[in-house]
Amino acid sequence: MLSELVTGATAVSTRLASDMVGALGGLRGDDPDEWDPEYIRRTLPLLKSTFGSYFRGEVRGMENIPTDGPSLLVGNHSGGTLIADTFVFAYCFYDRFGPYRRFHQLAHDVAARMPSLGILRRYGVLAASHENAKKAFDRRAPVLVYPGGDYETFRPSWHSDRIEFGGRRGFVRLAMEQNVPIVPVVAIGGQETALFVTRGERVARAVGLDRLTRIKVLPVQLGPPFGLTLLDLPLRVPLPAKITVQVLPPIEDLPDEADEAYDTITNTMQDALSELSEERTLPLVG
Repeated sequence: MLSELVTGATAVSTRLASDMVGALGGLRGDDPDEWDPEYIRRTLPLLKSTFGSYFRGEVRGMENIPTDGPSLLVGNHSGGTLIADTFVFAYCFYDRFGPYRRFHQLAHDVAARMPSLGILRRYGVLAASHENAKKAFDRRAPVLVYPGGDYETFRPSWHSDRIEFGGRRGFVRLAMEQNVPIVPVVAIGGQETALFVTRGERVARAVGLDRLTRIKVLPVQLGPPFGLTLLDLPLRVPLPAKITVQVLPPIEDLPDEADEAYDTITNTMQDALSELSEERTLPLVG
């Protein structure tokens, strides 16, 4: 397993170096047509063999994703910046529907725009904004969004069984304005890839990180190889926690009022996440 991960990391590093050279011409992350189905076709086996084996990824309920037309897939976010659940879900999506079905994921600017992360844009990553989501909907694509963002992905490990969107309701208004179905995507295991200790929101505000980067946390984690890390820096190697993802049926008959709709969606997701948590017998093992 370790040798496969090293081989995969080497291949990805080579690809990233090429991306950096090719993307220096300007800001990236807003063009849905950077999505590259041929690249996905070529690299999907590698993604499956590395992330699939290392995290023993399991995605249930893929049949609940509408087979045609746009939809908003609303997920809970885990695992710091290394987002193991996102990679597991992405390769399972393309494995089921094929590399030629368009699929986009909204991500923080740091991930979506960096020249060295062109591999993510080839798989459909866009900088998180309503405008970019609308571009993807216009192309009849499912769009994956994580409303909790950095607030949720760096929640303490003992909150791994909680949906924590921090009251962010923009995704509800987006779905209502665009008249697309909301499909909840609930995952567990990401908060076991390290020991997440604290979000560090006060520290982030004190040093101005939120103003400079739109990152509102400065979290502390414990994980190999360096032990203590801040915001996953220096580089943290994720522990091989089992990642389980459950796709729920589209939520129908949502209340017209955004606050009520938000409560309906988060309560539905919390019920599903609690069930996934009850299944887990041991950390990491799942």
